[in-house]
Amino acid sequence: MPPPLVPVIVGPTASGKTPVSILLAERLNGEIVSADSRQIYKRLTIGTAKPTIEELSRVKHHFVDLLEPDRDYSAGEYGKDARSVIGEVLERGRIPILVGGSGLYIKAVVDGLFEGPGKDPEMREILESRMQREGAASLLAELRKVDPIAAAKMDSTKKRRILRALEVYYITGKPLSEFHAEQSQDSRYRFVLFGLLWSRNALYDRINSRVEGMIERGLREEVEGLRRDGFSSRLNALNTVGYKETFEFLDGMRGWVETVELIKRNTRRFAKRQMTWFRADKRIRWIDMTDTTLNEVAEFMEKEWRLSF
Repeated sequence: MPPPLVPVIVGPTASGKTPVSILLAERLNGEIVSADSRQIYKRLTIGTAKPTIEELSRVKHHFVDLLEPDRDYSAGEYGKDARSVIGEVLERGRIPILVGGSGLYIKAVVDGLFEGPGKDPEMREILESRMQREGAASLLAELRKVDPIAAAKMDSTKKRRILRALEVYYITGKPLSEFHAEQSQDSRYRFVLFGLLWSRNALYDRINSRVEGMIERGLREEVEGLRRDGFSSRLNALNTVGYKETFEFLDGMRGWVETVELIKRNTRRFAKRQMTWFRADKRIRWIDMTDTTLNEVAEFMEKEWRLSF
């Protein structure tokens, strides 16, 4: 018997992954395994466009509202935990559907992601101090010298990944990219990957509308509540488009109208980076979302999944 075949739905923010995945789950008697690195956190609801209460009641979701915002959680941890959940769903006779826009989370499940040795608090403190003094660009330049393969997949906005790659190198003498190259892929499951494709203008219109909806539903009040309860904008979970800009507004860095426009712009840029990541994966079967209904998309995915056995 071949390994179980798990459908995967990817795409940029605002591409329609949630409604399509729910329709597919209902067709397949499935459960959704969320691969969203921010929806996994409690209290981050409006700014992460979490599934609604009604959507959560229609289909069981995993990895939504699981952790407090001050809990660090790596892609490597997620990959291990998600594969375990996939196995549990299959044991119940249901179909797990991996869904999300976090490319590294998807990779951690589909291909495996070994992150090297455990953290070294002393080395991490040294590197974090240097990051504050010298800046991310300086440490990224250093990483290019010792691990050019890992550095090629990062830019200066990926501060935590830069720190981790340097940490691994300095405590082991071995580049993180070599640990990744040596990883053995888990062959318990097979995956069929679908991507939701929009024209740039259509996607940007959807993003702008989504941000406006977040504002109407109370993004500003959500962030005010997080700050009131002691959650800092320095937390990795809150260093996220929508939350970061709103914290800056609360700090008096800009007005509210300008903040909203900045959230829209930064979300569009984030979506562009997501598409760059996913387009590099030639296994993804892209579905043109123009002039098609969500039901038609879910029906196509179901047929393709069944034909892939």
